[in-house]
Amino acid sequence: MSPLWAAGRRFARHRLAVVGFGILLAVVGMATVGPTLVPRDLAYRPEPGRMFMPPGAAHPLGTDEVGRDVLARLVVGARVSLTVGVLAMVVAITVGTTFGAAAGFYRGWVDAVLMRASEVLLSLPRLFLLIVLAAFFGPSVPTLVLVIGGLSWMESFRVIRASVLALREREFVQAARALGATDAFLIRRHILPNTMAAVVVGATLGVGNALLTEATVSYLGLGVQPPDPSWGNMLYAAQKYLLQAPHVAIPPGLLIFVTVLGTNFVGDGLRDALDPRVTRTGA
Repeated sequence: MSPLWAAGRRFARHRLAVVGFGILLAVVGMATVGPTLVPRDLAYRPEPGRMFMPPGAAHPLGTDEVGRDVLARLVVGARVSLTVGVLAMVVAITVGTTFGAAAGFYRGWVDAVLMRASEVLLSLPRLFLLIVLAAFFGPSVPTLVLVIGGLSWMESFRVIRASVLALREREFVQAARALGATDAFLIRRHILPNTMAAVVVGATLGVGNALLTEATVSYLGLGVQPPDPSWGNMLYAAQKYLLQAPHVAIPPGLLIFVTVLGTNFVGDGLRDALDPRVTRTGA
């Protein structure tokens, strides 16, 4: 049995991970297929005569404060929120893996500089930095991706660094070095492939963290700007009408909660599946 097949079997036995995977499939399907099933213009076209309509046949989740269809905005906003979450995770994992590999492999002053940089960033209030940078560069999807990703690499950096520090002393790395392998070859062919389990788990959990961060920044009015919908700015717009029209606030909040929960379940399942020493089944 191949290691990949064995990991897949362990993941399938982790019941919560399977539930989380199903949740993520549903959310991704909503973001990719949903806009073709729900008219996109309903998410943008205001209809003052239909403000705060309750859920019904014409509008399954009702309408918002200017008469826009809540379901249509959720579907369009899913694509925006997931795009920010996934791309910010890619930035964070790329930076964290690159810096972690360099710090763990070369040690010395490289390790010292990168460790101090990560400690400084970890000691600063990240939400405050996000708000300042988003306000300085202007709220937009590219800004959110770069700012969230650029302030989220420290955790993956520390995990990769620790893995590389252990791997660089292993016999197969020392043998390849004795045969004349360059540093770049050692890192690319021997070090990084053996850290992929940590990278995959970190990436999965990073999506959930990035989604929460995007929702927080958008909730504060410095994220994706109206009329473009995201789950965060939908919550921001609905906060003034929570008692008057709870159907406007509950769906985006519930989707954020369920999606982050799903990514955490999948991350937990991947961590167990990729570590053969773990025997838990997610019961």
